[in-house]
Amino acid sequence: MSRILSSRQAEELHKSIIAYLSANSLPNTAAVLRTELGLGEDVFDATTATKYETLLEKKWTSVIRLQKKIMDLESRITRLQSELDNATPSSLSRRNQDPTSWLPSKPSRYTLESHQYEISCVAFHPVYSTIASGDQGSTIKIWDWELGELEKTIKGHTEAITGVDFGGPKGHILLASCSSDMTIKLWDPADGYKNTRTLSGHDHTISAVSFMPSGNMLVSASRDATLRIWDVTTGYCVKTIRGHSGWVRDVCPSPDGSLVLSTGDDQTVRLWNISGSQSENKLTMFGHENFIDCCIFAPPSSYQYLASLAGLQKPPPTSSTSEFMATGSRDKTIKLWDKRGICFKTLVGHDNWVRALVFHPGGKYLLSVADDKALRCWDLSQDGKCVKELPKLHDHFVSCLKWAPVIVKDKDRPSTNGEAGGGPPEVQIRCVVATGSVDKKLKIFSR
Repeated sequence: MSRILSSRQAEELHKSIIAYLSANSLPNTAAVLRTELGLGEDVFDATTATKYETLLEKKWTSVIRLQKKIMDLESRITRLQSELDNATPSSLSRRNQDPTSWLPSKPSRYTLESHQYEISCVAFHPVYSTIASGDQGSTIKIWDWELGELEKTIKGHTEAITGVDFGGPKGHILLASCSSDMTIKLWDPADGYKNTRTLSGHDHTISAVSFMPSGNMLVSASRDATLRIWDVTTGYCVKTIRGHSGWVRDVCPSPDGSLVLSTGDDQTVRLWNISGSQSENKLTMFGHENFIDCCIFAPPSSYQYLASLAGLQKPPPTSSTSEFMATGSRDKTIKLWDKRGICFKTLVGHDNWVRALVFHPGGKYLLSVADDKALRCWDLSQDGKCVKELPKLHDHFVSCLKWAPVIVKDKDRPSTNGEAGGGPPEVQIRCVVATGSVDKKLKIFSR
């Protein structure tokens, strides 16, 4: 057998082993080894033993650290190779042409600065190039993301803005905002963002607000452990939903408006049927190990990828609007759930609290941001692999993330060329992503 170690290295190893055995109360074994190696007191005395007794453990832990570093570097090389393979001129050309493959890249198109306090929430207008952002100092700002210009500053709340959303009755888009001052305010963009109504009823900070798909209703989540459904026209609370045992951090209505997804500090994800007169807690999902800050329904365009991840033979029909869900938590993970309440995939990669999630309108990707200042893109067609990371996206925690809503064209198109009228509407994906941060900056990424 050929020797790998030099004579000196072998002697160092022998002394380390003997010192380790002696230090760990194995004197007889150490003595036998010393005799076989011929290491007498003149060569290996008490001083030498003290010198070597921790050397073996130090070398061992160094090897473990190096192995982990090698594995991390191999993973990074694989990811970079994947990005390089996808960065050929032909693939880049295809990606630039195909909005379903577009992902945000640095640098941002615009870095918008005007907020005096940390940005907590953002929302895109469903039609125009308008985006609203709210901060911890009770101010909302309206921007034109296409021009990168500030259009208006709105004041009315008395405490931190925690959520904003555009929506409303057909033909009359409104902006809704919620705050730690326990109110929801409605603002009319057509009238210079005049405050048209203030909704009161929650007993503590309101964490999130979202228009229902019909536009006539709002749903809100609060630190008072309830959800509330509001009539936008009258301003009345028409339903109070109880079930959570702690702060409800986020709420998301299903695309058909029959279900609501909520989550919060009790570490549960709850699915509610709100179509009847009484709200029914259809599912309660457990799995996260810390507060859950965000939840979202998956769009039907993602079903083909999520069905494969969930082990289904074929994807559910796209006419169903609540087959899969995603949640992000302070345990640094993202979990994917099916309509039975089963967690079929956990995405691990962020190094801090996960703050916001959004599905790519094309359905193939899930995007996330976190307190590690990074944005990650997870490829649902590759077993949820993280295929792109934008580290140091902001100078501080990234608190919010939104993708510009798709534009639906010809929703009620007439029949032409022998086709039946009222066919599937044409959908235009807008390749625009916005992130807000504790660094007080709003960043716009676009193709």
